[in-house]
Amino acid sequence: MIAEITATGRWSQLERLRGELAPEILFRTIPGIGTQLARRLAEDGQLETLEDLENALQHRELVNKGFGKRRQAMLATMLAEKLGRSVFARRMEKAPSPPISLLLQVDSIYHEKAAAGQLRIIAPKRFNPSKEAWLPILHAGHGKWHFTALYSNTELAHKLGKTRDWVIINYQAEGQPEGRCTVVTETSGPRSGKRVVRGRDEEQNIEKEPHDQKGN
Repeated sequence: MIAEITATGRWSQLERLRGELAPEILFRTIPGIGTQLARRLAEDGQLETLEDLENALQHRELVNKGFGKRRQAMLATMLAEKLGRSVFARRMEKAPSPPISLLLQVDSIYHEKAAAGQLRIIAPKRFNPSKEAWLPILHAGHGKWHFTALYSNTELAHKLGKTRDWVIINYQAEGQPEGRCTVVTETSGPRSGKRVVRGRDEEQNIEKEPHDQKGN
């Protein structure tokens, strides 16, 4: 991601966000993924691109969604062939993750800059029949980490009215694989009303937050 932006001033994943190809159709280009599985990946997994699927496999995020080791290995092999990444097929290398506090800091900065109109705005074609330019994009760096943050434009986010709450953060340490997480406002339990990184509950129970920002 970072090398591509530096070299070309563009980010191919951002271009895909503006495209017309639905995730379900994209996932069905991978041998072994049929209509039902493609829809599960797009809706239940909230995945939009082949890179999202790759990242989910790297982080073992599909285990709790009924994907056993054999099926994950099959998907990894087919995906690696599609993306031209033979190393990934042999070994799913997990991307290192930034500290919770740093992710929440990026989330806070994104909300602040988006509200102030200080970010580049794009008009995604998916779920945007009026072609309105509404999706702010943030590129930021902190030490060895590089981030790209944007509101979620998934079908589920629109269905639940969370497009101005759920924030997708793509992150990458220099020389390491790219990772991704979603930051949301917790709606129940002791952390209700606080911003949390989905899927990292245990860490957040012991790590002090830098802020108690609520989603818009």
